[in-house]
Amino acid sequence: MVTTRSRSRTPAPTVTTTTPAPVRPRTPSRKPRKKRTARSVSFSLPALPFPLASVLHPLRSSSAQWLLLPVLLSVGFLFRWAVGLGPYSGFQSPPMHGDFEAQRHWMEITTRLPMKEWYFHDLEWWGLDYPPLTAYHSWLCGKIGSLINPAWFDLYTSRKSDDPMLKLFMRATAIASEYVTYVPGLIFFVRIYGKQNERSKYDQGIALAALLMQPGLMIIDHGHFQYNAVMLGFTVLAICNFITDHLFWGSFFFVLSLGFKQMGLYYAPAVFAYLLGLCVFPRIDLQRFILLGLTVVATFAALIAPLYFFGGGLDGLLQCLIRVFPFNRGLWEDKVANFWCASNVVVKLRETYSTTTLQRLSLAATLAAIAPPCTILFLYPRRRILPLGLSACAWGFFLFSFQVHEKSVLIPLMPLTLLLAGGLDRDTVSWVSFFNTLAMFSMYPLLRRDGLVLQYLVTTGLWAYLTGFWNLPTDALGKLVQIGGYLGMVGLHVAELAVGPVARFPDLWVVGNVLLSFGVFAWAYLWTVWGLVKEVQKEQKKKSQ
Repeated sequence: MVTTRSRSRTPAPTVTTTTPAPVRPRTPSRKPRKKRTARSVSFSLPALPFPLASVLHPLRSSSAQWLLLPVLLSVGFLFRWAVGLGPYSGFQSPPMHGDFEAQRHWMEITTRLPMKEWYFHDLEWWGLDYPPLTAYHSWLCGKIGSLINPAWFDLYTSRKSDDPMLKLFMRATAIASEYVTYVPGLIFFVRIYGKQNERSKYDQGIALAALLMQPGLMIIDHGHFQYNAVMLGFTVLAICNFITDHLFWGSFFFVLSLGFKQMGLYYAPAVFAYLLGLCVFPRIDLQRFILLGLTVVATFAALIAPLYFFGGGLDGLLQCLIRVFPFNRGLWEDKVANFWCASNVVVKLRETYSTTTLQRLSLAATLAAIAPPCTILFLYPRRRILPLGLSACAWGFFLFSFQVHEKSVLIPLMPLTLLLAGGLDRDTVSWVSFFNTLAMFSMYPLLRRDGLVLQYLVTTGLWAYLTGFWNLPTDALGKLVQIGGYLGMVGLHVAELAVGPVARFPDLWVVGNVLLSFGVFAWAYLWTVWGLVKEVQKEQKKKSQ
């Protein structure tokens, strides 16, 4: 019997078919990008080889450069205020009480007397002897001060005041005046001139820092006490407009400079030569020449119009002119490091020659000194050489003109220091540092008399350190000159400190100061003139190629 084995089959699994979901295109996951800090290409480069560049090196990155200007302005303000904490010219020094009293007195007479008496009132007690714009500035400051304390400027009774609050107010007006005129001029110039010479923003910042920390102007305006920064500020604004071809605005600001202090005339021949050259080359532009003349005349007219209509007419203008140019004061005041005072060691000029003869000699020597820079500016009116030309012309005036003050060294120093905006090469930095340091040394007798020795040492030493005085020029002669100048300065200070006054020669150390400083300033004149010649040679070489 055959048994049939039945096979049980496992039921097949049920296959469920589903419609596949549409495939979506894959998008790459986007991660949030990290915000990159923009950095300048040159951030990783080493700082320039002097301490001021190292101090500002952390601000070299693009992200930090917006801090540069506020930091520099704040530091400049703090240093000026710190210098102002010390004494000033004439502090508790009868009978005349110095330049501080002169500035205060001008605020007194301009706010308490009618304009027709401004240039006539009590000339023996600091009579007003600056152009009309200084008088208007004194009037404005006096009006503001009178709102705070009218007793500061009461006629006669306010003389010789040493009120600490008056000192605070006067110091504030000096800083405010500088930050309204001179500091904006520096900012504009550094940016314009630096860009024209292809300087980076970092280099421009270093140049601006050096200009703001220039010790001479700082200690004279905020220590000794004057308002030189206003006149220099108008000059810098004029230069800014000249190098951007805004010649009429430049002429306007330069007349304002002359209208504030007559020492602006140190620049006038160079400015005239430059503008005249632009009117002649490459072709004669009579229209430009006439319009420039009208701008100058109109600006002068606007400055003297109030003095004419309210200050006594022609008599008032004539008296202002006589006060502004006091030829009866003599060839120089005190001991100043120019040719006449230095040569007086050998030939007693004022005892040997009459005042008229000395005036003629001074005029001839000054014209001879300013002729080279003015000729170059006339024949080659180029933007790049304008600061050099202004400095050379001003050095000629300082060294040879009539009635020079030791503080007038600030005038040729300003355009010379502006050269830093065009380049921070070793030679330029070393010479600018050297001339500024020795200029401070030349004013040491004045600053010691004012009780500002501490301020002198700190500001001079800081400037010399920040600008790397040890980085001497590349040529051997330049090294020799700078080493001799620095050693002479230190040697005279040490000798005076160790020996003290010499009874037989009471002016020994002052005369040594004059002779050394005169030699350095004569070299500065030659250095600027030679710089002009080299610039002309470069241009001629480019044309020949």
